[in-house]
Amino acid sequence: MSADTPMLFVPIGENAARPFGMAARDRACRLATNAGFECADEAIDGRPVLLASMAYGWDPAWIREMRSRPGSVLTLGAKPVLAHVAAGGDAAAVRSAMAAGTPVAGFEPVAAEHAELTNTALRKRERPFVLPLNPADPDPVERAAYDAAYKGVTDALTLYLWRKPAFYLTRWAARAGLKPNFITTIGAVGCVLAFWLFWIGQYWLGIAAGFTFMVLDTVDGKLARCTGASSKWGNVFDHGIDLVHPPFWWWAWAHGLAAYGRPLTHFYEIMVLSVIVGGYVAQRLIEGLSIKRFEGMEIHVWQKLDSQFRLITARRNPNMVILFFALLVGRPDAGLVLVAWWTLVSLIFHAVRLAQMTERKRRGRKVTSWLEA
Repeated sequence: MSADTPMLFVPIGENAARPFGMAARDRACRLATNAGFECADEAIDGRPVLLASMAYGWDPAWIREMRSRPGSVLTLGAKPVLAHVAAGGDAAAVRSAMAAGTPVAGFEPVAAEHAELTNTALRKRERPFVLPLNPADPDPVERAAYDAAYKGVTDALTLYLWRKPAFYLTRWAARAGLKPNFITTIGAVGCVLAFWLFWIGQYWLGIAAGFTFMVLDTVDGKLARCTGASSKWGNVFDHGIDLVHPPFWWWAWAHGLAAYGRPLTHFYEIMVLSVIVGGYVAQRLIEGLSIKRFEGMEIHVWQKLDSQFRLITARRNPNMVILFFALLVGRPDAGLVLVAWWTLVSLIFHAVRLAQMTERKRRGRKVTSWLEA
């Protein structure tokens, strides 16, 4: 068998549940295919296979983990959930045991209740979920899958304010059959509309369009992960918009001040925008340097302080909060100046943290994420 031949993934049993509006089997196969498996109805002689009981829902991290554990079976309450049958193994016997919900003889059990995995990309230890998939109530699996889609650290708005509303939007979009790239496209329209409304000084309408885009920016990624619809193009499309648009928003906000009746002088406007845009670019470069120097580790996950600061650091969402409250008191001009000051503070914070990390490494001390503990 070629080294490039994907491992088989075979669903076991039937389940009438429809998590995120999808047949349980179809969703499981999508998740497996995204993880590099080939979904099939039966095991094939001479090829390793991951057998999956359709009585359960699980984090995709488990199928990636079990791929590297031949002769092991993931269990919940001592009942088999996922079993890796090596090439040449007796897949039929394992399949029968899984269908009956009985222990798989000769396989090393991995108890989902206690096992922890290391997320190499995010530099943290985690316990991915495994839950019974109730045909009459898939809600617990849907919520667990949605929560599991929150990877890494993020800002306070995304983490706290619209996490729950975005769950309902994600589930609705999935049940309606909407694709993640369609959601991204609708969000992109809102992003451009916000730019135009800021440009002409219609700040409240612009904020409404901007916040709609910001929520959809959460929904599209969660929809992709929860339904197994992730794609390279979708990732580039989504993250490309995220990376490029913020400076244009701040430029448009500055331009719209004249129409609003609170213009900055030309020289002052240039200074403010230079700090905001230059600080934004510099912080992105610092993040990139951290990833390059410290084996892929983001600067926001070094120590707990860094993760806490990420909640409020001068990125799009926290900046929009500043502008929102400034607009409440009729001072969009002061809001933009405050964004410039906060950008400068955030830049200094991250520059100092990068210098501290670099010095720690120079002295031969290991730089690791606090989330790995």
